[in-house]
Amino acid sequence: MTVPPRFFGYGSLVHLDTHDYPDPQHATLTGWRRVWRHAKARPVAFLSVEPCPDTTLHGITAQVPDADWAALDLREYAYNRRDVSDQFAAQTAIYEANPDHTQDPSVGHPILLSYLDVVIAGYQALRSDGADHFFATTHGWGPVLDDRNAPLYPRAQPLNSTTRDAVDTALSTLSVTVHPAEGALVDAIRNAPRSAT
Repeated sequence: MTVPPRFFGYGSLVHLDTHDYPDPQHATLTGWRRVWRHAKARPVAFLSVEPCPDTTLHGITAQVPDADWAALDLREYAYNRRDVSDQFAAQTAIYEANPDHTQDPSVGHPILLSYLDVVIAGYQALRSDGADHFFATTHGWGPVLDDRNAPLYPRAQPLNSTTRDAVDTALSTLSVTVHPAEGALVDAIRNAPRSAT
């Protein structure tokens, strides 16, 4: 019997309510760190990874049944699939934004608060120190757009007070600027392709 390949999730894929890939398992990956990036293909910043020898990421792996990557590649359409099988028992891939086509977050390409909330809720469910781990191993912070009242992230989930407090405290500690969701930027995000992470 062929063992299905797996992906390593380090952002929204950690939140198991955002997908239905089978056999999700806690996993770690060494030599990579999370970083916020934006690409011309997207109006908002999103999480990616980059090599970093001294960092270990916590996340999940899950199966890709029948090695059918099409749906996951569509979800991760601004990314390249990279092989990290050397750290796992099965063929495993991670998605990395193409560094030739990405830049740091900016006011015109902010981090969606609803997206960050989903990621942190996933990490809180994964491990007791999940939120702390995420913030300690994520770099490239830029401005945040506060869209909590009308989430622009297509996979937004109900928000509990524990997640809200963890996110708000961390953003304050990191001195990240949070802008209200208003104007033409909100319209551009709302009209963007919905296959974004």
